[in-house]
Amino acid sequence: MVDLSDIRKEYTQGRLDEAKVAEHPVAQFHAWFEHYRTTAPEEPTVMTVASVDEHGQPWQRILLLKSYDDGGFVFFTNYESNKGRHFATNPKASLHFFWMKVERQVQIQGEVVPMSREEAQAYFHSRPRESQLGAWASQQSRPLASRSELETRFTQLSVEYQDKEVPLPDYWGGYRLVPSRMEFWQGGEHRLHDRVEYQLEREAWTIQRLNP
Repeated sequence: MVDLSDIRKEYTQGRLDEAKVAEHPVAQFHAWFEHYRTTAPEEPTVMTVASVDEHGQPWQRILLLKSYDDGGFVFFTNYESNKGRHFATNPKASLHFFWMKVERQVQIQGEVVPMSREEAQAYFHSRPRESQLGAWASQQSRPLASRSELETRFTQLSVEYQDKEVPLPDYWGGYRLVPSRMEFWQGGEHRLHDRVEYQLEREAWTIQRLNP
């Protein structure tokens, strides 16, 4: 057994007061996100996306948040990937942000809604050309015999679409997670963390403090 019990960190950077948070959780997220960006993190949009398969088994992976507003949080992926298949049968997900530099976490639960093809098209063509080709080359989540097989497909596609626009694959697009619950966590000394929960009830957000 590898004993890690002596690894400890005290959280002392701040407090979170439920009486002072924004009325809408996305406004609170925005304030925290913009503050986090001032710390010059290497990849500020990184988040964990959790889905549940048909057997009730949770899955997680790291994705990048691409936009957000009061209507939800947007990310893009292959619809035929594991997560795409999960969302097809159980359109619920959880997002998790861990911002160690500021000792904060945000978790978001809600329903996942596919974005329109027009929205997907606009984002797809804003990506680097190599990323567009990569979406065609990768049969995401399926078995791959070797790295060279993937690289060969990428090279073939580069030649096929040389001097041409790379089309949006039918199996590639975006999702918007529409939140019904959001929780904000601020690390606290002696593990007395601050947790504030927003719950959507009858189209209005309620706010309450949770035990750490």
